[in-house]
Amino acid sequence: MEPVHHPDQPVDTTDAHLSVGDPTLGKSRLLSRQCDTCVFAPGNKMHLAPGQLRDLVTEARTRESFIICHSTLPHYLYPEARPAICRGFADRYRTQALQLIELLFGFVEVDPPQPPPLDGAPPEGVDP
Repeated sequence: MEPVHHPDQPVDTTDAHLSVGDPTLGKSRLLSRQCDTCVFAPGNKMHLAPGQLRDLVTEARTRESFIICHSTLPHYLYPEARPAICRGFADRYRTQALQLIELLFGFVEVDPPQPPPLDGAPPEGVDP
């Protein structure tokens, strides 16, 4: 059950760096909410070609797998981010992989990666 990734980002999905598993907690990382540019958000913020999202979903569902959030891929905008399951996909589809993960191990919810503040101030909601 290999995860599906954004098609514009060629990735070897067998690479251990793409594991959504948290070895310390023994759970799989799942975004706590959709990222700011989620492919499932209205408005096509990732500028996907017509039918591209449908193809991603079809591939993930055919494999009984899931989609890794593009913003958590290590070669994307946030190299320090750890791969996590796309919240937009998980909220819409109940694939075998997601059901097994939930039943056997559970999820640890992680916030989507965010850019650092430009003014050096702490991120919103964080005390200095």
